[in-house]
Amino acid sequence: MKNIIIASTSTLHGSSYLEYLLPALQSHFKNCKSILFIPYARPGGISHDEYTQKVALAFETINISVKGIHEFENPETAIKNAEGIFTGGGNTFLLVTQLYRNNLMQLLSETVKNGTPYLGTSAGSNICGLSMQTTNDMPIVYPPSFQTLGLISFNLNPHYLDADSESTHMGETREQRIQEFHAFNTIPVLGLREGSWLEVKGEKITLKGNLSARLFRQNQIPAELDPESDLSHLK
Repeated sequence: MKNIIIASTSTLHGSSYLEYLLPALQSHFKNCKSILFIPYARPGGISHDEYTQKVALAFETINISVKGIHEFENPETAIKNAEGIFTGGGNTFLLVTQLYRNNLMQLLSETVKNGTPYLGTSAGSNICGLSMQTTNDMPIVYPPSFQTLGLISFNLNPHYLDADSESTHMGETREQRIQEFHAFNTIPVLGLREGSWLEVKGEKITLKGNLSARLFRQNQIPAELDPESDLSHLK
């Protein structure tokens, strides 16, 4: 049975890394003494070791140890043997490229679908959808495919921002960029605002947090979904 948390972000303004999620993570990883961390997205270009250390400090507060996948001689074996898995945020293009380069995309998908508890934040959440095409990130590298884990039957736009009517910025809004995606694709897209996450238990998908999420479908007016909404039907 799938057991997944898909979070928009790792850090809320004014709080420490993963702080707002720790109560949920304590329950989510309750049967794990350790978790495997996938640091491939490397936010700001930090090293795998630096990123893993940052994650380890956060999980230390709930008595869970962390080891980075880059520390293992065989990353496939690391995934197969993991008690729990966390893929952190950063650049989705880099993350997807590294997963394919190490032949891990399909294995990771199968492992999580078979019940290994998984946490994704930002880029690690982007890859939970059918494709990474609704990421906000710059294409700094060229992945062999945009297809991702397919743990849910729609795409995500983490860090979703509403248009600011007071702003003089003339660039596209997030809504406009998702509309551009829907000019060529039929996959629904869920805009996850900061502080929101999806809880996946088996085939049930529930919106968590205090904020609504914005659902985009091709050729339809976007809809606001309240916290605790059931998204299991979404395809």
